[in-house]
Amino acid sequence: MALQIRAATAADFPAWCELWAGYNAFYGRHGDTALPEAQVRLTWQRLLGLLDEAEPMQLLLAERDGQVLGLAHCIYHRNTLLPHYACYLQDLFTAPQARGQGVARALIAAVEDAARARGCPSVYWHTHQDNATARRLYDQLASATGFIVYRAML
Repeated sequence: MALQIRAATAADFPAWCELWAGYNAFYGRHGDTALPEAQVRLTWQRLLGLLDEAEPMQLLLAERDGQVLGLAHCIYHRNTLLPHYACYLQDLFTAPQARGQGVARALIAAVEDAARARGCPSVYWHTHQDNATARRLYDQLASATGFIVYRAML
């Protein structure tokens, strides 16, 4: 069966949780450093727009044969450089058993379509410099900007 990209529904919570845990573990957030359950539930509620109908976050899922294989979280926000909203692809994850099957590529294309439909002129994202597998795909789909991300913890 073909890969389907779709918006999540409330029934997708268990499958999303499994993917979300895998994504966070990939970046070292597991065990003692795992996100608190309250944050996981808050993120889910935001992604589904349950707390605010104008929520700028969006969740797309990749599914094949009834199995959810990937997720994409994006955030629409104002931009100081353009009159249009920008689309930030914050999180992208493919289940390990589905890697190399076009899931991430399809999710990125669906995010681009959703952003285009909202009038966004581009989609941007970042990844860790050591994520060579993802970077091979990203280099085919977009241009690296050369910017380095800094974070000050408050």
